[in-house]
Order: sequence, then structure tokens, then C-alpha cells
Amino acid sequence: MAKQTQMTTSAAARIQSTTAKANGGSSPKGSFGARAQSAAAKNSSQGGK
Repeated sequence: MAKQTQMTTSAAARIQSTTAKANGGSSPKGSFGARAQSAAAKNSSQGGK
């Protein structure tokens, strides 16, 4: 099994930026970038645990 690491806000920002560039400046609802940002926010609010 692969090592799992939590999504960080900086990684999510990179992913969402790339997603937006590929979609004309917007990040579609439910896209990987949007889900990454949600996961990073959740991890951040839990103190990274």
C-alpha cells in the first residue's frame, strides 16, 4: 500500500491553479482541484491530524 500524506493548502492551491488554467480561469464544481481545496481546508481545521 502506498504511503498516504494529507493534502496541504499549498499543494491544493497548486492543483486548483492548474485546474483553473486548463478550464479558462474557473475551477468547475466537483473537479479534482475543488476537492483538493476542500480536503486541505478540512485538514487545516483539524490541526493537520
